[in-house]
Amino acid sequence: MAVDERFTQDYRDGQDDEFVGTRSEIVTGPVSDWTTDFSHLEPEWAADPYPIQDELRQGCPIAHTGRFGGGWLPTRYEDVAAIAYDTEHFSSRAIVMSNYRPPLDLAPVGGVPPISSDPPFHRDARRLLLPAFTKSAVARREAATRAYCHSLIDALEGRGDVDAAREYAQHIPVRVIADMLGFPPEDGPRFRAFIEHSLEGVNLPPEERMAHMGELFDYLLEQIRDHLDNPRDDLTTYLIEAELYGQKLQPAHVSGTMALLLIAGIDTTWSAIGASLWHLAKTPADRERLVAEPELLPTAMEEFLRAYAPVTMARLVKQDMHWRGVDMKADDWVLLSFPAANRDPAHVERADEVVIDREVNRHVAFGLGIHRCVGSHLARMELRVALEVWLERIPEFTLADPAAVTWATGQVRGPRTLPLRVGRV
Repeated sequence: MAVDERFTQDYRDGQDDEFVGTRSEIVTGPVSDWTTDFSHLEPEWAADPYPIQDELRQGCPIAHTGRFGGGWLPTRYEDVAAIAYDTEHFSSRAIVMSNYRPPLDLAPVGGVPPISSDPPFHRDARRLLLPAFTKSAVARREAATRAYCHSLIDALEGRGDVDAAREYAQHIPVRVIADMLGFPPEDGPRFRAFIEHSLEGVNLPPEERMAHMGELFDYLLEQIRDHLDNPRDDLTTYLIEAELYGQKLQPAHVSGTMALLLIAGIDTTWSAIGASLWHLAKTPADRERLVAEPELLPTAMEEFLRAYAPVTMARLVKQDMHWRGVDMKADDWVLLSFPAANRDPAHVERADEVVIDREVNRHVAFGLGIHRCVGSHLARMELRVALEVWLERIPEFTLADPAAVTWATGQVRGPRTLPLRVGRV
């Protein structure tokens, strides 16, 4: 087999300019005023962001913060949608709001294409991934996913108290994504560490954050080289062999897309599963109805996605401008809160209620515009199967201690711990 010169050495060697960008002062601590000092990393936001978002929507629908070097938080559906569709004034070259802004020349590819890519590159990078995430491709993974869910519950047999986040929800997408990428399933704990460092560690000192990201890309390069030595039918081999514009992908493109699938493909889904179980544990009427009417689950699932949408994305303002009443500066952050958009009463009736038989549900849990989640079919399958198996095997469960439930900070919100008291397994 011919040697692939792209990966014989670490493609990052000698690329210190990759980290050239703008760094801002790290500001932490209690929020003084959510309209002028918001932070999605503080504990009160993680515990319950919805009242904060509702109050902002009514009194200051586009909030500002001086943290992270300056940023904005729109809370109305119409504003979130307008920004999501506007690639002329807003860039996706960085999609995690932090104290580091990558240089302008990182566009249009970005660090984790295609989610970090701007047009026109984005369209072609996204097309490369579509075959792996079609409904038919996802359907072929359902049986294995269902069997794995049953095995997780088998391991809980005989116990009255379980942590549904750590012992169930957080394992399912880890296994699915590991299988898709051809990674060792036993590396799951490493994946969880990569996720927490990437999404919750944005206020860490720059050198520490860079070290954690280095560990992630060291791991990905190790997996790429293993696939070069031992090709198999999985997404990693597909990316290694894929071509764009008549050439194989650049090493940074291969590893960046793998990082995207590993991080975004896991935390978003385990958060949705965990939040759905949390709702059912605290709402016995909904739990009992779904046990009695399992055919209602697909509809209920969409409502869980709307009400507890886990994902908030970020954009960077391209140039100084006056936008809908506020003066945005070049390189200001904008947080696209899909959870806030989903709870805008101007967009949805009874927005603050969870209505499990809601028939019209135009939620945006998977985003809007060109970056709408490419893996939505996969996420829906995992969520549906996880809930079907849980409700079949554990139809009776409640929160063991509501105060013991903890939620992730940052741009992907879901239960990190979810202690439940369970009945039949």
